[in-house]
Amino acid sequence: MKTIDESILSKLKNIKLLLLDVDGVLTDGRIIYDSRGRDMKFFDVHDGLGVYLLKKAAGIPTILITAKGSRAIIPRARDMRVEEVYANVSPKTDALNKILKKYKVDLSEICFVGDDLVDLCLMKRVGFPIAVFNALPEIKLNAAYITIRSGGRGAVREVAELILKAQDKWQDALKLYDV
Repeated sequence: MKTIDESILSKLKNIKLLLLDVDGVLTDGRIIYDSRGRDMKFFDVHDGLGVYLLKKAAGIPTILITAKGSRAIIPRARDMRVEEVYANVSPKTDALNKILKKYKVDLSEICFVGDDLVDLCLMKRVGFPIAVFNALPEIKLNAAYITIRSGGRGAVREVAELILKAQDKWQDALKLYDV
């Protein structure tokens, strides 16, 4: 992991909610269609455990916000213990306004991970915007942090670990498995 600046760590300490894009963040961006026209997505198991650890060790819920819906998202969200899924949302700020009211958090307490132009509106609003390594340049320009890992390849796990470590909850996460 790269060395993290103190100003970044202080912002991560205040995170109370994680918002994630799906395609290009939780997946590598590829969409595969079978012969019946059903889509399939590839998810990284490490990302899923990272989301689970955030909730279990730090009490930080995760919400998925995607401009494109897919049946594949729901079972994966359930496996990861994701709080909610907002699908077919454009612009994504429509979901953000509902989330702010429901979860009673301030924009400064929200971390969002994105990769593409549909994420730009959230990148500019939340307190801690993150771009995955393979995000578009416009997304990276609006990010407070750029992951080392690519979307669908451990970037979300990297983010989860950053938050847990900044909030001194990493040891609590490790204790879940050190029995």
